[in-house]
Amino acid sequence: MVKRIALLLFSCFIAFCSFSKTSTPADTLRKAPAWVAKKGPIRPTRTLKNDILHTQLDLRFDWLRQHALGSAVITFKPYFYPQNTLELDAKGFDIKGIFQLDTLKKYDSLQKKYIYEYINDPLEYTYDKRLLNIKLRRKYSRFDTLHVLIDYVAKPNELPAGIVGTKGDKGLYFINADGLDEGKPQQIWTQGETEYNSCWMPTVDSPNEKMTQDIRLTVEKRFKTLSNGKLVESRLNPDSTRTDRWVQKLPHAPYLAAFVVGDFAVAHDTIRNGLELSYYVEPEYAPHAKAIFGRTREMIDFFESKFGVEFQWDKYAQIAVRDFVAGAMENTSMTVHAENVQTDTRALLDGNSDDVIAHELMHHWFGNLVTCESWVHLPLNEAFANYSEYLWNEHKLGAEQADFWAQGSLQQYLGESEQKQEPLIRYNYTDMEDMFDNHSYAKGGLVLHMLRKYIGDEAFFAATRNYLIRYGFGTAEVNDLRESFEEVTGEDLNWFFNQWFLSPGHPTLKVEKSYDANKVTLKVSQLQDSLYTPIHRLPLKVDVWVNGQKETHDIVVNKAKQTFEIPVKQRPDLVDFDAERQLLGEINYEKSKPELIFQYQHCDKYLARYEAITGLENQLADSTVRQLMMQAMSDKFWKIRQLAVSNFSEYDGLQFNEVERLVQSKARVDAHARVRTEAIITLGSFGDNSNDPLFREALNDSSYQVVSAALDAYLIGKPDDAVDVAKRFENAPNSEIVTAVANYYAGLAKPEQYDWFMVKMKRLKSAEMYNFLQVFGKYLIKSDGSVQRKALPMLETMARNDPAYFVRFGAYQVLGLLTDIEGVKAMRKDIRNTERDPKLKDMYGQFGEF
Repeated sequence: MVKRIALLLFSCFIAFCSFSKTSTPADTLRKAPAWVAKKGPIRPTRTLKNDILHTQLDLRFDWLRQHALGSAVITFKPYFYPQNTLELDAKGFDIKGIFQLDTLKKYDSLQKKYIYEYINDPLEYTYDKRLLNIKLRRKYSRFDTLHVLIDYVAKPNELPAGIVGTKGDKGLYFINADGLDEGKPQQIWTQGETEYNSCWMPTVDSPNEKMTQDIRLTVEKRFKTLSNGKLVESRLNPDSTRTDRWVQKLPHAPYLAAFVVGDFAVAHDTIRNGLELSYYVEPEYAPHAKAIFGRTREMIDFFESKFGVEFQWDKYAQIAVRDFVAGAMENTSMTVHAENVQTDTRALLDGNSDDVIAHELMHHWFGNLVTCESWVHLPLNEAFANYSEYLWNEHKLGAEQADFWAQGSLQQYLGESEQKQEPLIRYNYTDMEDMFDNHSYAKGGLVLHMLRKYIGDEAFFAATRNYLIRYGFGTAEVNDLRESFEEVTGEDLNWFFNQWFLSPGHPTLKVEKSYDANKVTLKVSQLQDSLYTPIHRLPLKVDVWVNGQKETHDIVVNKAKQTFEIPVKQRPDLVDFDAERQLLGEINYEKSKPELIFQYQHCDKYLARYEAITGLENQLADSTVRQLMMQAMSDKFWKIRQLAVSNFSEYDGLQFNEVERLVQSKARVDAHARVRTEAIITLGSFGDNSNDPLFREALNDSSYQVVSAALDAYLIGKPDDAVDVAKRFENAPNSEIVTAVANYYAGLAKPEQYDWFMVKMKRLKSAEMYNFLQVFGKYLIKSDGSVQRKALPMLETMARNDPAYFVRFGAYQVLGLLTDIEGVKAMRKDIRNTERDPKLKDMYGQFGEF
């Protein structure tokens, strides 16, 4: 699952003292680092008293009340020990009746379903709005298969306090239920991970349970439905509704059950053996559906080939919904995406959603086929899904794009590590939702990459294939993964799994190099706090370049302080430590200017060239560095070209005319839109050249990003045709361009443009709103009081009620610009005090708002 992306990382300050029997308090008293996490209780895997074999659901919907009217038949058997009760998770239901059913009696050909014989008297039960404990007729053994019918009403918006998770998840979501939000579709969708499907269906809501299912959804004829498995029946009813029946014959965990109801356009595709692929989008995006999702077919072929296990499920559908509470969710055979995956074909020139598409698809092997047995072991799901993004980039776009992805993941993890450092496998987390972080995702994926580098590709993919086959349709824990790798490699890998999966933190290395008497000496120190983070064992490669020739040496860093001596014939041009650039950690290794220049010119890996370019970025006065940076504008990889261009921002030194011509060339003809965009921005920094005809020319670029940057650069000079140009683009189908126009209008601050801002905010996606709100705040600051007061009700409603927490935060920030207006300070205080999302409450606190 791609979970919520936080705007900020938050601090937790935990101080404790540690004393030994042989030391004095003065010797040993010290404050723990800020990143040391508070430990929760041990989290054992849930004990299963009964095994849910199959769930049959009949669901209707009360849109006005936002209720689901449900009837569930639970087929189960005692797990091992005899049982006379059935305990189910059922959050906030109204229970209408519970009945035990006899064995299947007959098949009704008219209704096309089996008919159960009821025992007339209802079963006794106890219910605390969280757990439903049903008393069975007698005690049954593990050889008995039982059926219980539960009639109920699910009320997700009325869940009692303490039932929902810390993030406010409620499992079942009605979007624009009353239809009054103009331009917004009516939808119903579910989101079960971690344990929220029990807000709309009775079940054992735990990842170590597996079941098949049969879901019947009765909806208005104008709506389409989507659920797990195959659509086996669609029947019109006398009341003008329609009932769709979705059946999944293969078992999966309850958190992966899902359905969606709404108005969608559907594009279809197929893959080998007739496997159906389908893409559900809002009708206006119908022409673009295959452009958005069309590489899914190639991804399935690639992952099947790479891991040696075929896609196991009945179909694969992807659907985009409004106001989704996560980035995407890998419900079995039907991934739900947030609305921002929807875009037009032109926007795909600036970047696609392949990373998230690959991520959710990979879960159909790691997570859905083999499921972590508890949330303690979540990285068994998320690390592989995260690493699939690296693998897809490597396959589709090459090793440099994959390494660029890995660089971003490392930065995400290291950023989070400043606030917390925990093991990947956390047996004592405080909240299961906290497992969905940059440890489980970013660090987890990079740890798998290191394991692949250590044992080699053939062994890595053979081991993962064995893991998938052995634990398919079941559950696994981290030791199962380790043993799968050990069986293939013949090596005890406890050392690797202990330090990377079961211990917190990462290595922080200091590397010092010296040359003397035909040898290079490397002094390597591990500087991480060894009271909390282990001294790591790190198999690494060191490339030693002498007279332009490279020789690779394998070393193992496994001590706090270590010295390595490497014989050489003469002083090296470069000693490249961790030449593979695969270490998950921090390396402090100073290199001279000549070494960095040599590194850029001779090392073939993107990350080595990136390190050289960034290490030289403030030295453009040096002619050699300047020439290298100009050379780097033609690097084979787009990110290096972008960095080289950006390094000349505000440049006014020697060879300016030549530099300007190179940047202009990049703006016009570079193959990558981000490089052209960067070139436009850099040209805009070259003093008073806002009337440069290149900006006007770039308004016709194929890339929305380039056009947006060109608009900013062109309009800031307020040319004679600025108003006409702004009007030309003010209704563009792209938020970046619209935001550029908004920035121009904000500078003018004309009252008549207020309505334009309002219209745009109604049409923007949640992911686009935050940046637009900042520009709207700029417009309000420059406007008179009447315009500011007019905006207050809209901003207050948004700050209180918008489904996206970052949009609420953005609106709250804009209100902070208007505190001179009477009542706004009190309004903001009340907004803070009534906010329920703990992440957003922390953000308010982080900015000193409490």
